[in-house]
Amino acid sequence: MFKYILKRIGLLLLTLFVIMFMCFVLIRMLPREMPQRTDQLEATLQRWEALGYNEPILTQWGIYLKNIFTKWDFGTSWNIDYLAPAWNVIADRLLPTVLVNLYSLILSIPIGLGLGILAAVKKNKWPDHIISTGIMLFVSVPSYVYAFLVQYLFYFKLGWFPLKVYSVADAGGSYFTAKMFYSMIPPILALSFGTVAGLARFTRAELTETLTSEYMLLARAKGLTRGQATVRHAMKNAMVPILPMIIGEFIGILGGSMIIEQIFSIPGVGQLYIQSINTLDYDVFMMDGLFYTFIGLLAGIVVDISYGFIDPRIRMGER
Repeated sequence: MFKYILKRIGLLLLTLFVIMFMCFVLIRMLPREMPQRTDQLEATLQRWEALGYNEPILTQWGIYLKNIFTKWDFGTSWNIDYLAPAWNVIADRLLPTVLVNLYSLILSIPIGLGLGILAAVKKNKWPDHIISTGIMLFVSVPSYVYAFLVQYLFYFKLGWFPLKVYSVADAGGSYFTAKMFYSMIPPILALSFGTVAGLARFTRAELTETLTSEYMLLARAKGLTRGQATVRHAMKNAMVPILPMIIGEFIGILGGSMIIEQIFSIPGVGQLYIQSINTLDYDVFMMDGLFYTFIGLLAGIVVDISYGFIDPRIRMGER
């Protein structure tokens, strides 16, 4: 298991390095615009010189890696936050992204698990048919459609919630106020529909298969009721593939949702990604792309490794 973990970490770093190099070369080949303000011209040229923008691509790549390993410098924001380090620009946007997606997961996990368990226990009965139909509907619809529906229903028709998430100043100076949470409810709902449906579908499929296994028949033959056998044996074994999926969802919350954040004006990492494209802020775009790549690779590794910790019988990497 230890060798497997080291191997996966090594592959993660190699993959990240290759993607990082490809993005760097493509971005540095793009034309750069000179600042319009004369007071920014000298500072910009000095920073370009320090980053090696006038050098060959491979020399620029070497300077970029050196700055990362020695100064934790991933470049500079030129348009979004002038001369601010690209890493700081992203770090400042992490909290709202994490909060909205974390609240969404906290809401989605118990509902999704509950619906999946109910559908599996009541297989081929009317609760199963209703839940399965709802799952098919909600899985098929993109999250941005739910965002527009939530805005139309809860803002335009009912007037219960604001159209967009409040700014920190409007919410009382913090992301942890009741007013801020109140304004986050619409994007939380928009993000929850798909997660609930996906988790319910996966739970139903795993638990249905477990309930028809031979050891369940043995448990019933030993005198356990259907409910006792389901809780003590079926649920425990069905959770082995379900829990890693939930763990992967928790890691994925750092990535956020670009479209949802744009629709509800959430000042998060996803909105920053689109903003960096629109403003041609190349270093921020590069840093944001690397951040998304790293989160995706990390989630895959943690999910694979978690199987072995959840069920000791599973050992990843064994022949």
